[in-house]
Amino acid sequence: MADVNILHPGSFSGRAENKLVPAGGMSYLQSATTFPGGVMSADLVKEFITQSTQRIDESTARITQCIHELTEDEIWKRPNASSNSAGNILLHLAGNIGQYAVSSLGDKADTRERPLEFSATGGMTGTELLGRLTATVTEALSIIRRQDENGLLKVRSVQGFTLSGMGIIIHVTEHYSYHAGQIAFWTKILKNKDLGFYTGVDLNANNEQ
Repeated sequence: MADVNILHPGSFSGRAENKLVPAGGMSYLQSATTFPGGVMSADLVKEFITQSTQRIDESTARITQCIHELTEDEIWKRPNASSNSAGNILLHLAGNIGQYAVSSLGDKADTRERPLEFSATGGMTGTELLGRLTATVTEALSIIRRQDENGLLKVRSVQGFTLSGMGIIIHVTEHYSYHAGQIAFWTKILKNKDLGFYTGVDLNANNEQ
């Protein structure tokens, strides 16, 4: 029996790992489709989607702030030959979100050309890059908010991996946040300034019991 490569949930730490699962076999996500009471409650679906979309909106706001801080030359400046510019990362995020949320979750054609996201060295302004990204994110959020229990549990093939709808949303959210952090870090280096993401928030507060 042939083996296929899938993205397996791995552990509750949120760190996914590649596993080989026999073709035609059931992944963890395919087998674990019931919850206490037998179904995923409407409240659970709503809360998962709300929290995910809030984190996506947060990343969009932070990326937008960073791009507004940078000059056009800085947007396409690479830290070194092994790293990507903010411009490359914006193209990459639009491509990734388009492939996962818009195409796979939204059941639309996959037109992504991933190599071009990293080979580009210019040709678009910061405004144009943000426009492409935010248009893709807006469409993705609309698709995510329409998902019900069946949509979250439906297993799909995307970028060579096998993921449930929930897995796709988790991937989009964490991948977006990860690269937003890269852009923020590079912006701080280029501008030598605090971006003030948590202005007015006491991050030293302890949890309330």
